[in-house]
Amino acid sequence: MSRRNTISREFFSTIAVVLILGLSVMCAIQTALSAAYFVSERHTALTAILDGAGAMSQRFAELGDIVTQPLADERAKEARNGFELFNTASGALVFVTSEDGRVLLHTDGANFADQYVPQQILDELDQGGDIFVTGTMDGLYNDKYYTAGRRINVGGTQGYLFAASPMTALGSYIIDMLVMFGISAAAILLLCSLLCWVLARRITGPIEDISEAARRLGSGDFTARAPVDGCVELADFATTFNNMAQRLQTIDNSRGQFMGNIAHELRTPMTTIKGFIDGMLDGTIPPEENHHYLTIVSQETGRLARLVQNMLDITKLEAGEVPIHAQNYDLWKTVTDVVLSDEQRIEDGKIDIQGLGGPPLPIHADPDFVHQVVYNIVDNAIKFTPEGGTISFAAQKRGNMVEVRIENTGAGIAPEALPFVFERFYKEDRSRGMNTRGSGLGLHICKILINLSGGQIHAESEEGKWCRFVFTLPAGN
Repeated sequence: MSRRNTISREFFSTIAVVLILGLSVMCAIQTALSAAYFVSERHTALTAILDGAGAMSQRFAELGDIVTQPLADERAKEARNGFELFNTASGALVFVTSEDGRVLLHTDGANFADQYVPQQILDELDQGGDIFVTGTMDGLYNDKYYTAGRRINVGGTQGYLFAASPMTALGSYIIDMLVMFGISAAAILLLCSLLCWVLARRITGPIEDISEAARRLGSGDFTARAPVDGCVELADFATTFNNMAQRLQTIDNSRGQFMGNIAHELRTPMTTIKGFIDGMLDGTIPPEENHHYLTIVSQETGRLARLVQNMLDITKLEAGEVPIHAQNYDLWKTVTDVVLSDEQRIEDGKIDIQGLGGPPLPIHADPDFVHQVVYNIVDNAIKFTPEGGTISFAAQKRGNMVEVRIENTGAGIAPEALPFVFERFYKEDRSRGMNTRGSGLGLHICKILINLSGGQIHAESEEGKWCRFVFTLPAGN
Protein backbone atom coordinates (compact mmCIF):
# COMPACT_ATOMS: atom_id res chain seq x y z
CA MET A 1 0.00 0.00 0.00
CA SER A 2 1.40 3.38 -0.97
CA ARG A 3 2.25 5.87 1.74
CA ARG A 4 -0.31 8.67 2.04
CA ASN A 5 0.81 12.22 2.65
CA THR A 6 -0.45 14.22 5.59
CA ILE A 7 -2.62 17.29 5.07
CA SER A 8 0.20 19.62 6.14
CA ARG A 9 2.59 18.00 3.65
CA GLU A 10 0.04 18.16 0.83
CA PHE A 11 -0.77 21.75 1.78
CA PHE A 12 2.89 22.80 1.82
CA SER A 13 3.68 20.93 -1.41
CA THR A 14 0.82 22.58 -3.26
CA ILE A 15 1.64 26.09 -2.07
CA ALA A 16 5.38 25.53 -2.65
CA VAL A 17 4.76 24.44 -6.25
CA VAL A 18 2.48 27.43 -6.85
CA LEU A 19 5.03 29.83 -5.35
CA ILE A 20 7.95 28.34 -7.30
CA LEU A 21 5.98 28.47 -10.55
CA GLY A 22 4.89 32.02 -9.78
CA LEU A 23 8.43 33.16 -8.95
CA SER A 24 9.76 31.42 -12.05
CA VAL A 25 7.25 33.17 -14.27
CA MET A 26 8.02 36.49 -12.56
CA CYS A 27 11.75 35.90 -13.01
CA ALA A 28 11.31 35.05 -16.69
CA ILE A 29 9.15 38.13 -17.27
CA GLN A 30 11.56 40.34 -15.33
CA THR A 31 14.51 38.96 -17.31
CA ALA A 32 12.77 39.61 -20.60
CA LEU A 33 11.77 43.12 -19.56
CA SER A 34 15.27 43.85 -18.26
CA ALA A 35 16.86 42.65 -21.51
CA ALA A 36 14.45 44.76 -23.53
CA TYR A 37 15.12 47.75 -21.30
CA PHE A 38 18.88 47.34 -21.59
CA VAL A 39 18.69 47.03 -25.37
CA SER A 40 16.50 50.13 -25.63
CA GLU A 41 18.69 52.08 -23.21
CA ARG A 42 21.90 51.09 -24.99
CA HIS A 43 20.38 51.93 -28.35
CA THR A 44 19.47 55.39 -27.15
CA ALA A 45 22.83 55.94 -25.45
CA LEU A 46 24.90 54.72 -28.39
CA THR A 47 22.86 56.82 -30.81
CA ALA A 48 23.61 59.85 -28.65
CA ILE A 49 27.31 58.93 -28.71
CA LEU A 50 27.21 58.68 -32.51
CA ASP A 51 25.72 62.16 -32.61
CA GLY A 52 28.50 63.50 -30.38
CA ALA A 53 31.27 61.60 -32.16
CA GLY A 54 29.95 62.75 -35.54
CA ALA A 55 30.01 66.37 -34.39
CA MET A 56 33.55 65.88 -33.05
CA SER A 57 34.60 64.39 -36.42
CA GLN A 58 33.36 67.54 -38.17
CA ARG A 59 35.31 69.66 -35.66
CA PHE A 60 38.48 67.67 -36.39
CA ALA A 61 37.87 68.24 -40.10
CA GLU A 62 37.77 72.00 -39.54
CA LEU A 63 41.24 71.61 -37.99
CA GLY A 64 42.42 69.66 -41.01
CA ASP A 65 42.16 66.13 -39.59
CA ILE A 66 39.92 63.90 -41.71
CA VAL A 67 39.22 60.92 -39.44
CA THR A 68 37.85 58.81 -42.31
CA GLN A 69 41.32 58.82 -43.83
CA PRO A 70 44.63 57.56 -42.38
CA LEU A 71 46.27 60.13 -40.10
CA ALA A 72 49.83 60.54 -39.05
CA ASP A 73 50.61 58.93 -35.70
CA GLU A 74 50.68 62.24 -33.85
CA ARG A 75 47.45 63.51 -35.41
CA ALA A 76 45.78 60.11 -34.93
CA LYS A 77 46.71 60.14 -31.25
CA GLU A 78 45.15 63.58 -30.74
CA ALA A 79 41.92 62.46 -32.48
CA ARG A 80 41.85 59.25 -30.46
CA ASN A 81 42.21 61.21 -27.26
CA GLY A 82 39.19 63.27 -28.26
CA PHE A 83 37.04 60.19 -28.87
CA GLU A 84 38.17 58.63 -25.63
CA LEU A 85 36.15 61.29 -23.81
CA PHE A 86 33.07 59.23 -24.72
CA ASN A 87 34.74 56.09 -23.47
CA THR A 88 35.53 57.77 -20.16
CA ALA A 89 32.03 59.25 -19.77
CA SER A 90 29.94 56.24 -20.77
CA GLY A 91 32.27 53.27 -21.10
CA ALA A 92 31.48 53.05 -24.81
CA LEU A 93 33.99 52.06 -27.47
CA VAL A 94 34.19 54.48 -30.44
CA PHE A 95 35.92 53.77 -33.76
CA VAL A 96 35.98 55.14 -37.28
CA THR A 97 36.52 53.19 -40.49
CA SER A 98 37.35 54.15 -44.02
CA GLU A 99 34.91 53.64 -46.87
CA ASP A 100 36.17 50.07 -47.37
CA GLY A 101 35.53 49.24 -43.69
CA ARG A 102 39.13 49.28 -42.37
CA VAL A 103 39.39 50.58 -38.82
CA LEU A 104 41.36 53.84 -38.88
CA LEU A 105 40.74 55.32 -35.46
CA HIS A 106 39.71 53.52 -32.33
CA THR A 107 39.67 53.92 -28.53
CA ASP A 108 40.54 50.32 -27.64
CA GLY A 109 44.25 50.31 -28.07
CA ALA A 110 45.70 47.81 -30.51
CA ASN A 111 42.79 45.34 -30.35
CA PHE A 112 41.32 46.83 -33.53
CA ALA A 113 44.55 47.25 -35.50
CA ASP A 114 44.10 46.34 -39.18
CA GLN A 115 40.55 45.03 -38.49
CA TYR A 116 37.69 45.30 -40.98
CA VAL A 117 34.00 45.72 -40.37
CA PRO A 118 31.95 42.96 -42.08
CA GLN A 119 30.78 43.94 -45.56
CA GLN A 120 27.12 43.16 -44.86
CA ILE A 121 27.18 45.78 -42.09
CA LEU A 122 28.58 48.34 -44.53
CA ASP A 123 26.01 47.41 -47.17
CA GLU A 124 23.24 47.94 -44.64
CA LEU A 125 24.63 51.34 -43.69
CA ASP A 126 24.92 52.29 -47.36
CA GLN A 127 21.15 51.91 -47.66
CA GLY A 128 20.75 54.91 -45.35
CA GLY A 129 19.98 55.26 -41.67
CA ASP A 130 21.69 53.93 -38.58
CA ILE A 131 22.04 50.30 -37.55
CA PHE A 132 21.93 48.65 -34.15
CA VAL A 133 23.25 45.10 -33.78
CA THR A 134 24.40 42.80 -30.99
CA GLY A 135 27.15 40.23 -30.97
CA THR A 136 30.85 40.10 -31.93
CA MET A 137 30.51 41.64 -35.40
CA ASP A 138 31.82 38.41 -37.01
CA GLY A 139 34.80 38.26 -34.65
CA LEU A 140 35.62 41.97 -34.66
CA TYR A 141 35.15 41.92 -30.83
CA ASN A 142 36.40 39.35 -28.40
CA ASP A 143 33.14 39.65 -26.40
CA LYS A 144 29.56 40.48 -27.24
CA TYR A 145 28.74 44.18 -27.69
CA TYR A 146 25.80 46.42 -28.45
CA THR A 147 26.89 48.27 -31.59
CA ALA A 148 25.40 51.35 -33.25
CA GLY A 149 26.73 52.46 -36.64
CA ARG A 150 26.28 55.37 -39.00
CA ARG A 151 27.65 56.40 -42.42
CA ILE A 152 29.34 59.81 -42.20
CA ASN A 153 30.80 62.35 -44.63
CA VAL A 154 33.80 64.19 -43.15
CA GLY A 155 35.52 66.83 -45.27
CA GLY A 156 34.08 65.32 -48.43
CA THR A 157 35.37 61.86 -47.57
CA GLN A 158 32.95 58.94 -46.89
CA GLY A 159 33.45 56.67 -43.88
CA TYR A 160 31.67 54.91 -41.06
CA LEU A 161 31.36 55.78 -37.39
CA PHE A 162 30.63 53.13 -34.74
CA ALA A 163 29.91 53.17 -30.99
CA ALA A 164 29.84 49.94 -28.99
CA SER A 165 29.07 49.00 -25.39
CA PRO A 166 29.78 45.60 -23.76
CA MET A 167 26.84 43.32 -22.95
CA THR A 168 28.41 42.10 -19.71
CA ALA A 169 26.31 44.56 -17.66
CA LEU A 170 23.10 42.76 -18.64
CA GLY A 171 24.57 39.39 -17.69
CA SER A 172 25.68 40.73 -14.30
CA TYR A 173 22.25 42.23 -13.70
CA ILE A 174 20.48 38.99 -14.60
CA ILE A 175 22.78 37.00 -12.31
CA ASP A 176 22.15 39.43 -9.45
CA MET A 177 18.42 39.25 -10.12
CA LEU A 178 18.46 35.43 -10.10
CA VAL A 179 20.34 35.44 -6.81
CA MET A 180 17.80 37.89 -5.41
CA PHE A 181 14.91 35.73 -6.58
CA GLY A 182 16.57 32.63 -5.12
CA ILE A 183 17.01 34.26 -1.72
CA SER A 184 13.45 35.61 -1.85
CA ALA A 185 12.07 32.21 -2.83
CA ALA A 186 13.92 30.52 0.05
CA ALA A 187 12.63 33.08 2.54
CA ILE A 188 9.08 32.83 1.19
CA LEU A 189 9.14 29.02 1.29
CA LEU A 190 10.39 29.10 4.88
CA LEU A 191 7.59 31.48 5.86
CA CYS A 192 5.17 29.38 3.82
CA SER A 193 6.17 26.23 5.69
CA LEU A 194 5.44 27.93 9.02
CA LEU A 195 2.08 29.26 7.84
CA CYS A 196 1.19 25.89 6.31
CA TRP A 197 1.97 24.16 9.60
CA VAL A 198 -0.24 26.61 11.51
CA LEU A 199 -3.10 26.36 9.01
CA ALA A 200 -2.77 22.59 8.78
CA ARG A 201 -3.00 22.30 12.55
CA ARG A 202 -6.16 24.40 12.53
CA ILE A 203 -7.62 22.00 9.98
CA THR A 204 -6.27 18.68 11.22
CA GLY A 205 -6.99 19.41 14.88
CA PRO A 206 -10.79 19.24 14.52
CA ILE A 207 -10.45 16.36 12.04
CA GLU A 208 -8.41 14.38 14.57
CA ASP A 209 -11.05 15.11 17.22
CA ILE A 210 -13.78 13.86 14.88
CA SER A 211 -11.67 10.82 13.98
CA GLU A 212 -11.17 10.01 17.66
CA ALA A 213 -14.90 10.38 18.28
CA ALA A 214 -15.56 8.10 15.29
CA ARG A 215 -13.20 5.45 16.71
CA ARG A 216 -15.01 5.59 20.04
CA LEU A 217 -18.34 5.37 18.26
CA GLY A 218 -17.12 2.41 16.22
CA SER A 219 -16.04 0.63 19.41
CA GLY A 220 -19.55 0.92 20.80
CA ASP A 221 -19.36 4.15 22.82
CA PHE A 222 -22.47 5.93 21.55
CA THR A 223 -21.88 8.86 23.90
CA ALA A 224 -18.85 9.95 21.82
CA ARG A 225 -19.19 13.49 20.48
CA ALA A 226 -16.85 15.73 18.47
CA PRO A 227 -16.19 19.35 19.54
CA VAL A 228 -17.85 21.83 17.21
CA ASP A 229 -15.05 24.28 16.42
CA GLY A 230 -12.72 25.29 13.59
CA CYS A 231 -13.84 26.69 10.25
CA VAL A 232 -17.48 26.63 9.14
CA GLU A 233 -17.11 23.48 7.04
CA LEU A 234 -15.44 21.51 9.84
CA ALA A 235 -17.95 22.81 12.38
CA ASP A 236 -20.77 21.66 10.09
CA PHE A 237 -19.02 18.31 9.69
CA ALA A 238 -18.72 17.94 13.47
CA THR A 239 -22.38 18.91 13.91
CA THR A 240 -23.44 16.34 11.31
CA PHE A 241 -21.32 13.69 13.02
CA ASN A 242 -22.80 14.53 16.42
CA ASN A 243 -26.31 14.35 15.00
CA MET A 244 -25.51 10.95 13.53
CA ALA A 245 -24.04 9.79 16.85
CA GLN A 246 -27.15 11.05 18.65
CA ARG A 247 -29.39 9.12 16.25
CA LEU A 248 -27.27 5.99 16.68
CA GLN A 249 -27.47 6.37 20.45
CA THR A 250 -31.23 6.77 20.21
CA ILE A 251 -31.46 3.71 17.96
CA ASP A 252 -29.26 1.72 20.34
CA ASN A 253 -31.42 2.76 23.28
CA SER A 254 -34.55 1.93 21.32
CA ARG A 255 -33.09 -1.45 20.39
CA GLY A 256 -32.36 -2.22 24.02
CA GLN A 257 -35.83 -1.10 25.02
CA PHE A 258 -37.31 -3.03 22.08
CA MET A 259 -35.56 -6.23 23.12
CA GLY A 260 -36.71 -5.70 26.72
CA ASN A 261 -40.28 -5.15 25.57
CA ILE A 262 -40.18 -8.25 23.38
CA ALA A 263 -38.86 -10.32 26.28
CA HIS A 264 -41.57 -8.94 28.53
CA GLU A 265 -44.38 -9.45 26.00
CA LEU A 266 -43.26 -13.00 25.27
CA ARG A 267 -42.59 -13.93 28.88
CA THR A 268 -46.05 -12.94 30.18
CA PRO A 269 -48.18 -15.28 28.02
CA MET A 270 -45.58 -18.04 28.14
CA THR A 271 -45.53 -17.88 31.94
CA THR A 272 -49.32 -18.05 31.97
CA ILE A 273 -49.37 -21.01 29.57
CA LYS A 274 -46.69 -22.90 31.50
CA GLY A 275 -48.40 -22.26 34.83
CA PHE A 276 -51.78 -23.54 33.71
CA ILE A 277 -50.35 -26.59 31.94
CA ASP A 278 -48.16 -27.46 34.94
CA GLY A 279 -51.22 -27.08 37.17
CA MET A 280 -53.18 -29.50 35.04
CA LEU A 281 -50.30 -31.96 34.90
CA ASP A 282 -49.57 -32.03 38.63
CA GLY A 283 -53.25 -32.06 39.62
CA THR A 284 -53.34 -28.59 41.15
CA ILE A 285 -56.14 -27.74 38.71
CA PRO A 286 -59.07 -30.14 39.03
CA PRO A 287 -59.84 -32.12 35.85
CA GLU A 288 -63.33 -30.60 35.62
CA GLU A 289 -61.72 -27.15 35.19
CA ASN A 290 -59.24 -28.21 32.48
CA HIS A 291 -61.50 -26.97 29.68
CA HIS A 292 -61.69 -23.49 31.19
CA TYR A 293 -57.93 -23.18 31.62
CA LEU A 294 -57.21 -24.73 28.22
CA THR A 295 -59.37 -21.98 26.76
CA ILE A 296 -57.14 -19.41 28.51
CA VAL A 297 -54.04 -21.22 27.19
CA SER A 298 -55.50 -21.08 23.69
CA GLN A 299 -56.12 -17.36 24.03
CA GLU A 300 -52.56 -16.76 25.26
CA THR A 301 -51.19 -18.87 22.39
CA GLY A 302 -53.21 -16.78 19.95
CA ARG A 303 -51.82 -13.66 21.58
CA LEU A 304 -48.29 -14.98 21.07
CA ALA A 305 -49.05 -15.77 17.45
CA ARG A 306 -50.45 -12.26 16.85
CA LEU A 307 -47.43 -10.70 18.57
CA VAL A 308 -44.99 -12.65 16.41
CA GLN A 309 -46.98 -11.87 13.26
CA ASN A 310 -47.09 -8.16 14.10
CA MET A 311 -43.35 -8.15 14.67
CA LEU A 312 -42.80 -9.86 11.32
CA ASP A 313 -45.13 -7.36 9.63
CA ILE A 314 -43.24 -4.42 11.15
CA THR A 315 -39.89 -5.85 10.07
CA LYS A 316 -41.09 -6.32 6.49
CA LEU A 317 -42.73 -2.90 6.35
CA GLU A 318 -39.68 -1.09 7.69
CA ALA A 319 -37.42 -3.03 5.29
CA GLY A 320 -39.63 -2.08 2.33
CA GLU A 321 -40.35 -5.72 1.52
CA VAL A 322 -44.13 -5.27 1.33
CA PRO A 323 -45.27 -4.15 -2.15
CA ILE A 324 -47.68 -1.23 -2.36
CA HIS A 325 -50.64 -1.71 -4.69
CA ALA A 326 -52.24 1.73 -4.68
CA GLN A 327 -55.51 2.23 -6.54
CA ASN A 328 -58.49 4.56 -6.60
CA TYR A 329 -61.46 3.39 -4.51
CA ASP A 330 -64.11 4.62 -2.02
CA LEU A 331 -62.80 5.15 1.52
CA TRP A 332 -66.22 4.54 3.08
CA LYS A 333 -66.31 0.97 1.73
CA THR A 334 -63.28 0.03 3.83
CA VAL A 335 -64.61 1.82 6.94
CA THR A 336 -68.00 0.14 6.61
CA ASP A 337 -66.44 -3.33 6.13
CA VAL A 338 -64.34 -2.92 9.28
CA VAL A 339 -67.31 -1.78 11.39
CA LEU A 340 -69.50 -4.64 10.11
CA SER A 341 -66.77 -7.19 10.92
CA ASP A 342 -66.83 -5.99 14.56
CA GLU A 343 -70.61 -5.73 14.73
CA GLN A 344 -70.99 -8.35 17.48
CA ARG A 345 -68.44 -6.64 19.77
CA ILE A 346 -70.08 -3.28 19.15
CA GLU A 347 -73.50 -4.67 20.09
CA ASP A 348 -72.10 -6.42 23.16
CA GLY A 349 -70.59 -3.12 24.35
CA LYS A 350 -73.78 -1.20 23.49
CA ILE A 351 -71.63 1.27 21.53
CA ASP A 352 -73.28 3.91 19.38
CA ILE A 353 -71.76 4.32 15.88
CA GLN A 354 -72.07 7.81 14.35
CA GLY A 355 -71.04 9.41 11.04
CA LEU A 356 -70.70 6.14 9.16
CA GLY A 357 -71.37 6.35 5.44
CA GLY A 358 -71.88 9.33 3.18
CA PRO A 359 -71.25 10.20 -0.45
CA PRO A 360 -68.37 8.33 -2.12
CA LEU A 361 -64.97 9.73 -1.12
CA PRO A 362 -62.23 8.39 -3.47
CA ILE A 363 -58.71 7.88 -2.19
CA HIS A 364 -55.57 6.59 -3.93
CA ALA A 365 -53.97 4.02 -1.62
CA ASP A 366 -53.45 0.30 -1.04
CA PRO A 367 -56.81 -1.12 0.17
CA ASP A 368 -55.07 -3.66 2.42
CA PHE A 369 -53.01 -0.92 4.08
CA VAL A 370 -56.05 1.26 4.72
CA HIS A 371 -58.08 -1.70 6.00
CA GLN A 372 -55.32 -2.57 8.50
CA VAL A 373 -55.10 1.04 9.73
CA VAL A 374 -58.87 1.43 10.17
CA TYR A 375 -59.14 -2.02 11.78
CA ASN A 376 -56.41 -1.29 14.36
CA ILE A 377 -57.87 2.09 15.30
CA VAL A 378 -61.46 0.77 15.50
CA ASP A 379 -60.26 -2.25 17.50
CA ASN A 380 -58.66 0.11 20.02
CA ALA A 381 -61.75 2.31 20.06
CA ILE A 382 -64.04 -0.67 20.82
CA LYS A 383 -61.74 -1.88 23.62
CA PHE A 384 -61.45 1.52 25.28
CA THR A 385 -64.98 2.82 24.80
CA PRO A 386 -67.12 2.27 27.92
CA GLU A 387 -70.51 0.57 27.69
CA GLY A 388 -73.02 2.95 26.14
CA GLY A 389 -70.22 5.11 24.66
CA THR A 390 -69.87 6.46 21.14
CA ILE A 391 -67.52 5.88 18.20
CA SER A 392 -67.82 8.50 15.45
CA PHE A 393 -66.34 8.69 11.95
CA ALA A 394 -65.71 11.73 9.75
CA ALA A 395 -63.79 12.32 6.53
CA GLN A 396 -63.38 15.20 4.11
CA LYS A 397 -61.14 16.23 1.24
CA ARG A 398 -58.51 18.89 1.98
CA GLY A 399 -56.62 19.91 -1.15
CA ASN A 400 -55.03 16.80 -2.67
CA MET A 401 -55.43 14.80 0.57
CA VAL A 402 -58.35 13.19 2.39
CA GLU A 403 -58.46 13.66 6.16
CA VAL A 404 -60.04 10.85 8.21
CA ARG A 405 -61.07 11.21 11.89
CA ILE A 406 -62.04 8.31 14.17
CA GLU A 407 -63.12 9.38 17.66
CA ASN A 408 -64.35 7.46 20.70
CA THR A 409 -65.60 8.52 24.12
CA GLY A 410 -63.91 7.23 27.22
CA ALA A 411 -60.92 7.83 29.46
CA GLY A 412 -58.84 9.29 26.64
CA ILE A 413 -55.05 9.58 26.64
CA ALA A 414 -52.98 11.52 29.15
CA PRO A 415 -51.29 14.60 27.61
CA GLU A 416 -47.82 13.33 28.51
CA ALA A 417 -48.55 10.05 26.70
CA LEU A 418 -49.78 11.53 23.38
CA PRO A 419 -46.29 11.90 21.80
CA PHE A 420 -45.54 8.21 22.44
CA VAL A 421 -48.72 6.36 21.46
CA PHE A 422 -47.29 5.36 18.05
CA GLU A 423 -44.06 3.91 19.46
CA ARG A 424 -43.52 0.16 19.53
CA PHE A 425 -44.81 -1.62 22.65
CA TYR A 426 -45.96 1.62 24.23
CA LYS A 427 -49.00 1.10 26.48
CA GLU A 428 -50.44 3.74 28.77
CA ASP A 429 -52.71 2.20 31.40
CA ARG A 430 -54.85 5.31 31.86
CA SER A 431 -55.67 5.36 28.14
CA ARG A 432 -56.29 1.61 27.98
CA GLY A 433 -58.62 1.32 30.93
CA MET A 434 -59.13 -2.35 31.79
CA ASN A 435 -57.58 -3.48 28.48
CA THR A 436 -53.85 -3.61 29.02
CA ARG A 437 -53.17 -6.95 27.38
CA GLY A 438 -52.51 -5.63 23.88
CA SER A 439 -49.06 -5.94 22.34
CA GLY A 440 -48.59 -2.20 21.84
CA LEU A 441 -47.76 -2.69 18.14
CA GLY A 442 -51.07 -1.85 16.48
CA LEU A 443 -50.68 1.93 16.41
CA HIS A 444 -47.03 1.64 15.41
CA ILE A 445 -48.11 -0.45 12.41
CA CYS A 446 -50.70 2.23 11.60
CA LYS A 447 -48.02 4.91 11.52
CA ILE A 448 -45.78 2.88 9.19
CA LEU A 449 -48.67 2.08 6.80
CA ILE A 450 -49.88 5.69 6.68
CA ASN A 451 -46.35 6.96 6.01
CA LEU A 452 -45.88 4.40 3.24
CA SER A 453 -49.16 5.59 1.72
CA GLY A 454 -47.91 9.19 1.63
CA GLY A 455 -49.96 10.52 4.53
CA GLN A 456 -49.56 11.45 8.19
CA ILE A 457 -51.22 10.37 11.43
CA HIS A 458 -51.53 11.86 14.91
CA ALA A 459 -53.59 11.47 18.06
CA GLU A 460 -55.72 14.03 19.92
CA SER A 461 -57.41 13.61 23.26
CA GLU A 462 -59.15 15.30 26.14
CA GLU A 463 -58.39 13.19 29.16
CA GLY A 464 -61.47 11.64 30.72
CA LYS A 465 -63.74 12.57 27.78
CA TRP A 466 -62.61 11.44 24.34
CA CYS A 467 -59.78 10.26 22.12
CA ARG A 468 -59.40 10.96 18.38
CA PHE A 469 -57.04 9.57 15.73
CA VAL A 470 -56.58 11.71 12.61
CA PHE A 471 -54.79 10.50 9.47
CA THR A 472 -54.52 11.64 5.88
CA LEU A 473 -54.41 9.74 2.59
CA PRO A 474 -53.88 10.88 -1.02
CA ALA A 475 -57.14 11.82 -2.69
CA GLY A 476 -58.25 9.72 -5.65
CA ASN A 477 -59.73 10.70 -8.98
